Amino acid sequence: MSLLPDPLVTASSGTVLRAAPIAVDGHTMGEDSLLRYLQIKVHHLIQTQPWDSIRVIGGYDRQAVISTHEKTGKLFNWQRPTAEAHGRDLVVKAFPGTDYVHHYALIIATYLAMTGRAAHTVTYQLPDPALCHAAVDLLELDLDGDLVIVGWGLAHLAPADGVWTRGPGYAWQRTVLHGRQVVYLGFHHSIWGDVAGRVVARLAALGARDVVYVGKVGALDPEIEPNTVLATGNESLVGGALVTWDDFFADFAAAQPGVHTGVHVTSPSILLEDRDWLTKHAEHAFVDPEIGPMGAAARHAGIGFGYLHVISNNLARHYPADLSNERHRDVVRRRTALVDRIRDIIAGRLAARPV
Repeated sequence: MSLLPDPLVTASSGTVLRAAPIAVDGHTMGEDSLLRYLQIKVHHLIQTQPWDSIRVIGGYDRQAVISTHEKTGKLFNWQRPTAEAHGRDLVVKAFPGTDYVHHYALIIATYLAMTGRAAHTVTYQLPDPALCHAAVDLLELDLDGDLVIVGWGLAHLAPADGVWTRGPGYAWQRTVLHGRQVVYLGFHHSIWGDVAGRVVARLAALGARDVVYVGKVGALDPEIEPNTVLATGNESLVGGALVTWDDFFADFAAAQPGVHTGVHVTSPSILLEDRDWLTKHAEHAFVDPEIGPMGAAARHAGIGFGYLHVISNNLARHYPADLSNERHRDVVRRRTALVDRIRDIIAGRLAARPV
């Protein structure tokens, strides 16, 4: 169902921008892995037929055509941008966020270029800020100083016998852990980049005292093998400026075996992480699109924030596991064991920290 005002109307005031495909030969993923990554992201209507134009806009609309490449069998983060045909023109509706709309447009343009098709047909319109805020304001929870754990791996982090309460585009369950009220919150859609920052701001407004984000980051240190260790920290480079926040974990997580720490870099799109980007940021530790905006939002709201992530890929050295084969059985097995470690570290932090 469509949960927001008509995005075709709302987005009409935005400037139409051309999405240029990236230079594939300079990307950190390598051409083969990059193409596999794109193939599991691009809407099937784009992969199976030509279009005179493809425009990516902000709009959470489940009444439009749902991609056959959505990941089934998952509780969270399985919904992908939908599409709506207008003759030979296609409108692709991504969850409203500046970074996500741009990222998905780059995905489509690069995929078309890599498969020998015209990429100049791809444009995008950045969503109106009011639409972005309205999308996140659909989140309604009764919080009173709770710790909210949001992100990836929640099916393993939350109590197995817990009941998920569903809202529009999200689900949550509540428990008590070492005397602390804890809420596990997952979204059916992606909370990419700036969307994640608005989620933290919304949770703070609803009464959360701390937010912990569990997810996946890329390593910039060539010695770190993917899916073997965890990442944490309290600093992120956002738009060239260093952002710090009140770390929920303090020094606890970084002191645990198999947990790396360092300065994180916020990147709005994986497609932009080429060799030049890597050279510029080689002295830093990790990269993903969400941690920086979330930390900045938490700092602005005056609440605690912490991240504890699986290191899922390495930009500085080729390893067999990368973002193109995340569904491989061995990758899933390794990540499940790491999520168990995350659960134990969160519990240990709560046990050591006064309520």
